[in-house]
Amino acid sequence: MQAIILAAGMGKRLKELTKDNTKCMIRVNGVTLIERLLGQLEKYKLNKIVIVVGYEGRKLIEFIQSLNIKTEIEFIDNPIYDKTNNIYSLSLAKKNLCEDDTLLFESDLIVEDAVIQTLVDDPRETLALVDKYESWMDGTCVKLSDDDDITEFVPGKKFKYAELKEYYKTVNIYKFSKHFSQTHYVPFLEAYCQAMGRNEYYEQVLKIITILDNPEIKAKRLNGERWYEIDDIQDLDIAESIFTEGQQKVKAMQGRYGGYWRYPKLIDFCYLVNPFFPPQRLMDEIKASFETLLTQYPSGMRVNSLLAAKDFGIHQENIVLGNGAAELIKSVMSTFDGKLGVIRPTFEEYPNRYAGQQVVFTADNADFAYNAEDVIKFFDDKDIGALILINPDNPTGNFIAKNGLIKLKDWAAKKNVKLIVDESFLDFAEGEDNSLLEQSFLEENKHVIIVKSISKSYGVPGLRLGILACGDTHLIDFIKRDVGIWNINSFAEFYMQIAEKYKKDYAEALVLFKAERKRFKACLDAVPNLRVINSQANYFMIELENGVTAKALTDTLLSRYNLFIKDLTEKVKGQKQYIRVAIRDKADNDKLIAALEQCLLKAN
Repeated sequence: MQAIILAAGMGKRLKELTKDNTKCMIRVNGVTLIERLLGQLEKYKLNKIVIVVGYEGRKLIEFIQSLNIKTEIEFIDNPIYDKTNNIYSLSLAKKNLCEDDTLLFESDLIVEDAVIQTLVDDPRETLALVDKYESWMDGTCVKLSDDDDITEFVPGKKFKYAELKEYYKTVNIYKFSKHFSQTHYVPFLEAYCQAMGRNEYYEQVLKIITILDNPEIKAKRLNGERWYEIDDIQDLDIAESIFTEGQQKVKAMQGRYGGYWRYPKLIDFCYLVNPFFPPQRLMDEIKASFETLLTQYPSGMRVNSLLAAKDFGIHQENIVLGNGAAELIKSVMSTFDGKLGVIRPTFEEYPNRYAGQQVVFTADNADFAYNAEDVIKFFDDKDIGALILINPDNPTGNFIAKNGLIKLKDWAAKKNVKLIVDESFLDFAEGEDNSLLEQSFLEENKHVIIVKSISKSYGVPGLRLGILACGDTHLIDFIKRDVGIWNINSFAEFYMQIAEKYKKDYAEALVLFKAERKRFKACLDAVPNLRVINSQANYFMIELENGVTAKALTDTLLSRYNLFIKDLTEKVKGQKQYIRVAIRDKADNDKLIAALEQCLLKAN
């Protein structure tokens, strides 16, 4: 068996990165694509590796010759690489195709070893490697029969989003038998080039072959093996996060702060949303207005404040709608001076947005639990101007019920302290009357500011929505002037417009959530080396026992199981080790339980 690698292209979309080098000289985590691929192929003891070069071909040849590759390498030059597409590059190697069984690669791919191995191990002689279509993929797709026949090639122009579930993406890696190349591919390749010219793609030939009575080629479906095609700098950034291991992989993923839909096999137990809302009908209603919302301007701040007022029962002049709670936090923190009271461990966005001095309270117990009296006792003799309370707190899940909040707001009034209560996770707590988000309360307690992330509570983080409410209309007016007049996009505005219709669905979602939280905790409690801290939020803070480290467990879950959890080492200092896991639906939660059992039973 031999390998043929097509490496003549210019890679224009990578811009400066391919200014002086061909595409396969791009480095992913310090290693060039071609060096990685040649190293992977070396272990198969191939008869030969044929590389079609073109753009900056001499540099590529010299680089490859400097590598310690034992397999014989033959280079074929495509002198008109800038006027042709890959069909011509492959046609230059047609003689080689007819001489041996072939593994065919494009050079802008990065794959894990298992991708090549699964193709080599398959006893079928001629295969097109395919993967289930995901949103990040681009290029030719195919439809398959149950027995892996390619029933249809779907080019980009004929791509139908309504048929997504039927599509598989061609990975651009193939296994051709010598017989297939001699009797099928090369004859059709020659005829196609003569009829259509050199500026085409070799997949077009396969498209014709698959309509024959006996095309010989079958599809080989991948099953979770990692691969990525690098066409631009964003692809390169994603590939580097996919093809790294250990703590570097965790750091790469954490540094993205979201966007994990680009990693469809990843299950995110790090970021926190409602797993049971929104309902499908609400999403369908937004989809039905997609074109209008995409092509029309949203309303300005005044109208969106009306929407927030309607949905939360607060007067327009006392509420502001933000592009996520983060936008509002940044704005409101700029209005404070003096010392800031902070309870740790906590959600760090508030203290991170404050440039002044901070006074920190940390509960002195294993669960980091505290009540209103604990907070008052600690801060009573501290000269603070404002106090931040995340309720329930993040990451501990600690919760202060409404009677405790009343004590805190009364104490804050006496001390002339601004009290900021973040209710982003409040809806997940037991009980129904714990919110301070009431018009009469705000009017009577103008020193209290309420913040709520709609993204977290309502499971719509992609819309970026949050609210801030306060009886102090001067503060609300300042924030409305401080943020942009069009700070909310049309999709977010439309959600706010229709949300009230789905209140019953939301209430039912919270019932489902609380039942799953109880079940999930019981399952976690049964896993060795874990101590789960009680939580009133949609996550659990967990202490790791018997020498298990948060770093090692986070690395293992991400690298081996595609499960992304929160390592709390930086947030909770000290000798003990903690993680935080989001509460998702039963299917996802059970996957985490199974992975934790496998990891921690070994450590027991």
